[in-house]
Amino acid sequence: MFRDKFWLSLILTVPVVIWAAHIQMIFGYTAPEFPGSAWISPVLGTAIFLYGGLVFLKGAWRELRARLPGMMTLISLAISVAFIFSWVVQLGLIEADAIWWELATLVTIMLLGHWIEMRSISQAQGALQELAKLLPDNATRVTEQGEQTVPISELREGDIVLVRPGESVPADGLIQKGTSDLNEAMITGESRPVKKNEGDEVIAATINGEGSLRIQVTGTGEKTKLSGIMRLVADAQTSKSRAQHLADRAARILTAVAIVAGVLTLVVWQFLGAPIDFTIVRVVTVLVIACPHALGLAVPLVVAISTTLGARNGLLVRDRRGLEEARNLDIVIFDKTGTLTLGEFRVVEMAVADGESEEDMLRIAAGVEAESEHPIARGIVRTAVDRKLDVPPADEFRALTGMGIAASVAGIEYRMGGPLLLQMEGTQVADTLRKAAEAAANRGQAAIYLLRGSKALAVFAVADAIREESREAVRALHQRGIKVAMLTGDAQAVADAVAAELGIDTVFAQVLPKDKASKVKELQAQGKKVAMVGDGVNDAPALAMADVGIAIGAGTDVAVEAGHIVLVRSDPRDIPKIITLSAATYRKMLQNLWWAAGYNIVAIPLAAGLLAAWGVLLTPAVGAVLMSASTVVVAINAQLLRRVQL
Repeated sequence: MFRDKFWLSLILTVPVVIWAAHIQMIFGYTAPEFPGSAWISPVLGTAIFLYGGLVFLKGAWRELRARLPGMMTLISLAISVAFIFSWVVQLGLIEADAIWWELATLVTIMLLGHWIEMRSISQAQGALQELAKLLPDNATRVTEQGEQTVPISELREGDIVLVRPGESVPADGLIQKGTSDLNEAMITGESRPVKKNEGDEVIAATINGEGSLRIQVTGTGEKTKLSGIMRLVADAQTSKSRAQHLADRAARILTAVAIVAGVLTLVVWQFLGAPIDFTIVRVVTVLVIACPHALGLAVPLVVAISTTLGARNGLLVRDRRGLEEARNLDIVIFDKTGTLTLGEFRVVEMAVADGESEEDMLRIAAGVEAESEHPIARGIVRTAVDRKLDVPPADEFRALTGMGIAASVAGIEYRMGGPLLLQMEGTQVADTLRKAAEAAANRGQAAIYLLRGSKALAVFAVADAIREESREAVRALHQRGIKVAMLTGDAQAVADAVAAELGIDTVFAQVLPKDKASKVKELQAQGKKVAMVGDGVNDAPALAMADVGIAIGAGTDVAVEAGHIVLVRSDPRDIPKIITLSAATYRKMLQNLWWAAGYNIVAIPLAAGLLAAWGVLLTPAVGAVLMSASTVVVAINAQLLRRVQL
């Protein structure tokens, strides 16, 4: 709309400028005269005012109705004064020069400035629009009658869809048949393809690799995780931070200053005996140049860019205030289970008897435990699978009541269990195995032995395994001078062991979920800015209490309501990215606010004619160029935020 109005107004402005007496005098030419040529400027100037200026007049009416006068009010006041004054002169009611060309160029340049602003905002929100384009238009639905190509709007929960290699997944679902690597970078920010097998969840808009998949639809339309992410991003772009409220107040103050400055300009120049047309031009220039246009754009544009930048890097900002506070953090509290750890048992340490290899012992142990459903047994099996070991089949599996289990691998019987099994069997244990078991017990970990006959072959320390990413996250936070604390309901020995391995500064152990918020409050009482990192469910009170609540462990489940920020990838290494984004965003906001408001300190006195005695006078059109230039500078500076490496 602004583009169309600008081009037509520009076409109409050209003859107004050519036939303007002031322009003819400056450039020393005479425009052609013919019957009615004297009315070119007033007629076209009126058309430009009504066509191009109407959008500003409507905006001013909305501002005044809301009792929040702002940039539209100032622009409308300036062009209305110029329009009315020019017609008063045109009708011969006063002796002065009409300012039709100033009015025409002012409206045209203001339209150009708004067009540039709208394009900048549209580009800032481009990532959000790109998300909407990720979904395919059609899907291949599999029915008893065969395959059907249907629009994705016709898909329903329970439908089976076929996703061929290279195609986008049309809806959220579960893989019923097939395996493949899926590119989830556009949703999670994870650059490497993710291996997916039968029973695994897939997300709408992710791209299938080389395998063919049959997927049962679990979510379509507004129920997909992609739609949820888009809602969060859109909400975050409209949420206001403290900097935005500061900009709003500054814009209102600047509007008042502009009006007062305009009145003073009128009074002072008339008191000094200046011609009325000269005075009116000065007043219009003051009103134009003081428009808080750049101020209104300074923060929203940075907000839009930072939100989409965060979304592309797996950071979903739910509340702008949380992102703004992140740059001031003193300490980050992590919930242990599922955040710093996997939330699943793994073999974290092992020791083997002389002459045995760790790989062989783990392989045999996994074979013996394969049919057991005990969490510790599943942890041993998962460890072997994670290490890509070939787990042998076992026969004659049986439980040893209260002691452990037994099974045969390759015709040899093995038994597995804890210290009670050793006592009952009277097994002698080598010092290396015994010391490893004692160390595990001191760390609060389960020690499981592998026996063959009366000989102990190995001991496995089984515990909730630490995420490899957690080490990097803690190290990165320490490098920024931020302390790290851990919150857990586990015993003190278990918590201390995890803290020692990760280098965590403060440990809160044996804390019930309902007491987690009080620990956050305790640190805040010491004057610290606190971030809480949790799974968004049990940790909800603590997340809400913290200065910055970060929900992790939710994958792409964007229904997390407690935190300010959601980590899509559930990767603690993304937390330092939040701090980097926060600092960069705040820096851009301050730069824009200073530029948008600060230039008026010099511009308004110049517009009022303070240097008129030295021949320095600004026309309304020049004032509009300067005001638009400040808007463009603010827009360009905000776009530079895209270069920040998270």
